[in-house]
This record gives sequence, C-alpha cells and structure tokens, in this order.
Amino acid sequence: MGFREKLDGMIRKNDSLLCIGLDVDRERVPSEIKHDRRWMERFNESIISSTADLVCCYKINLAFYEAYGTDGFEAIIRTIDMIPDDIPVIIDGKRNDIGNSARMYARCAFEVLKGDAVTVNPYLGFDSVKPFLEYKDKYVFVLCRTSNPSARELQDLDVGGKKLYQVVAERIREWGENCGAVVGATYPEEIGEVRRIVGDDRILLIPGVGAQGGDLKRALASGWADGGNVIINVSRGIIYSENARKSAEMYREEINRLREEIV
Repeated sequence: MGFREKLDGMIRKNDSLLCIGLDVDRERVPSEIKHDRRWMERFNESIISSTADLVCCYKINLAFYEAYGTDGFEAIIRTIDMIPDDIPVIIDGKRNDIGNSARMYARCAFEVLKGDAVTVNPYLGFDSVKPFLEYKDKYVFVLCRTSNPSARELQDLDVGGKKLYQVVAERIREWGENCGAVVGATYPEEIGEVRRIVGDDRILLIPGVGAQGGDLKRALASGWADGGNVIINVSRGIIYSENARKSAEMYREEINRLREEIV
C-alpha cells in the first residue's frame, strides 16, 4: 500500500489531519526512563500507544536519533516497527546530494527504514531528487518555505522576478505526482502562494504549529485544497506536554473545527 492510500485511509479512519513528530530529547523525557539504554523506544512507545487513534501519520526527525549514535539508529528502526502498519511514517532527514549519494539516501529511507515518505532539500536540483521520486508508491516532501525565522535570507531572493521559494514550488509541480511541499505555518501567506503554484492535488506538510508559534487557522485555510491534501505536524507541543493524548485530542479537534469552517 502506497503513502497516499495509507494517508487517505488514516484521515478517514481517525478523522484527522494531525501528524505527530517524534523528536526525542533526553533532557525532556521523564526522569525514570532517561538513563535506560532504550529510553527512546520507551518514550516513543508511550506516545504512539496513546495517540495512534488520533493521527494521520507520524514523522521521525532523524537528527534527534543520529545524535545518539548506534543506539539512536536502532531506536529509529524499533520505533517504526511499533507504529501500526496502516499509519504512514515520514522520514524527516532533509537529505540530498549528487545522484549516486541521493540513491543511497533514498534506499536507506525507503528500503532500510521502511518509511512511507521523506523530506528532501531541493538545492542540488532535479537529478538529486529523482532517486527519491523513483519510488512511485512513496512520497517526497521538498523543502519549499520553511518555518525558521531566517528562511527569508535565501528563500525570498529574487530569481527573475520571482522569489526563490516560488521557483521551488514550480519545480515541485513539474517533478512528479508523488512530490509535495514542506511549508511552515509561520508563513501563512506564503503557504497560500505555494498551494496556488503546486495545485490542489499535491500534499502540503505544514510544520511550525505549537512550539514555533505558527498560526494554525491561517495555515490550514491557506493550505487547504479540495479533498484536503494538508498534513499539520506538531511535535514538541504534544510529546512534551503534560498529557500527550489530551494535547493530541485538542489539536485534532481544533483542526477539525477549522476544517468545517473552510469547507
């Protein structure tokens, strides 16, 4: 089953556009598990078991695991294994390199880690994104308008009368049907512009809600398309809250309330 099938199935089953980012941080997990060798898996298991009926997918940011070496890489694999098979997993590595290296990154994400989707950096152009796109049942989220404060330094540069992020959005439209965009909730106007360029059939992955302060209402309204095609990612705002399930329920309910207003 491909990413789109799995995603659409979970959106219907759980009535949810919520993606939870499993960004593990030893300094923030409960004290009773932080010194356990498998603290990452134990923490993630508690989040997954309490929220699996509330999400449309999970996102694993590789940086938070790679920082712990071998233990971290093992934790990625075990975490993905514990996620129910019908819930898609986004491998958030923002990888890219020349063609040969990109093929290896794609193989790791899709064949070793068994992810359903991946985030990539478009800076090297199409030949560096193509190896990911060749996995036709997977999905590729290209960094387009990121949520960080200094994104404007490069992404707003003028390129022949257009901003660079708009050019990237045009390329996303051209590169393939299994190619969508990462657009930060902290830039809602730009989300709308990206949606206009890529079209209603592409999926937008929208991080930046919660700890980063993105405006959920404006982000969802700007990114909405016929049939939805929007994923709202929340990481720290859920997994490090006092009660992860209650926080996930709150976000899902708010997203659904706003969906009804838009439709």
